[in-house]
Amino acid sequence: MLPSRVAQPPAEGRLAVKYAVIGAGYTGLAAARRLWERDPGSEIVVLEATTVGEGSSARNSGFASPRDIPAGPSAAEVQQATAVNRFGEEGFNSLRALIAEHNIACDLEVTGRIKGAATDAGAEVVRRLHATVRQLGLPHVLLDAAAMKARIGSAYYQSGLFTEEGHLLQPAALIRGLAEALPRGVQLHENSPVVALRRQGKWLLETPQAQIRADCVIMATNAAVKHFGYLRDRLVTIHTYAAITDVMAPADAAQLGSMPNWGLLPSHRLGTTVRRVGADRLMVRSLYSYERGIAAGRVSEALRSCFVRRYPTLAHVGLEFVWGGTTALTMNGAPFWGRIDEGLYTSTGCNGAGIVKGTVLGQRLADLVTVGTDEAGVRAAYGSANWIAPEPFRAIGFNVISAIERRKAGRET
Repeated sequence: MLPSRVAQPPAEGRLAVKYAVIGAGYTGLAAARRLWERDPGSEIVVLEATTVGEGSSARNSGFASPRDIPAGPSAAEVQQATAVNRFGEEGFNSLRALIAEHNIACDLEVTGRIKGAATDAGAEVVRRLHATVRQLGLPHVLLDAAAMKARIGSAYYQSGLFTEEGHLLQPAALIRGLAEALPRGVQLHENSPVVALRRQGKWLLETPQAQIRADCVIMATNAAVKHFGYLRDRLVTIHTYAAITDVMAPADAAQLGSMPNWGLLPSHRLGTTVRRVGADRLMVRSLYSYERGIAAGRVSEALRSCFVRRYPTLAHVGLEFVWGGTTALTMNGAPFWGRIDEGLYTSTGCNGAGIVKGTVLGQRLADLVTVGTDEAGVRAAYGSANWIAPEPFRAIGFNVISAIERRKAGRET
């Protein structure tokens, strides 16, 4: 859906740098930029395995917010959200400033956010969230089934909660723009997968066409950190999928509700995310698989079912694009952030919330590398990924829990 782009050339030959960043997603680009700000004039290289805008950073649903609503109204839940939101505001403000400074056309728009409920259990989640926002005095609108249909054009949901906090954007356009806005002193190499990483005095990184020696390495690869032998007992790789419809005729687009731009998050974590894209398209995101992908035919069929169940009068509308991506999940929902070896650092385990979180954790990781600041503050706010049982117990546990949760989710999927 975006115009073509010329990738930066791959790394070649023998290079010597002070800092090497692996991965040009939100975390990696934020870390590289902050390294330059903290240590201007240093040699910094960013190595991207594919091309910018073709990975998970571009394949998410495009939700971004400086603040999260607490999970519940208790003092502990509010305190936790307040600590995280301090960092969220920092990351979001950094992104917004870069978008403005470099005129990044990524369709960033304040839209608010809808939590939708298609089941009785989902309605209870909405009621709990409603109690929280009322207690905190946050602007919101509680929606019954008729109000949901008026706003998003679907009679599928029995209730929902609209909150004013929330933005939508075009994630592929944003990550491209952030790559193009890197400081001139930061060298980006695309199509440069790191195939080996080892310590020989300094760190030695090998790509198909280059050998790079670096004093310090930041691994911003999310779940792929496991391929280098790190954090295999902390992370699992999850594949998830999305689709976007064909451009709709005006009469069909008129059925997408009164809100010109909206995003709906499900009340169950395995439910389906739905988003209006522009005036005449709809996007659905659903399906999760453990450590390996799902066959393309099955993905298309399942996502089409998600769409048609919500919009049966639009069953004649096709899906123009269907795609997948990966994310890293941790058992307790906390990232792993910090030093993992001498001169080797990572931030991983975004748990499906990568735009703002990835940005701020990348910045803070660069701060830790250069000046050693705020490690305790980050971990106090976000926690740290805990231990996960080894295989085969991990896969068995994931499959059992997933089956249970899918039954609980019901119509939310």
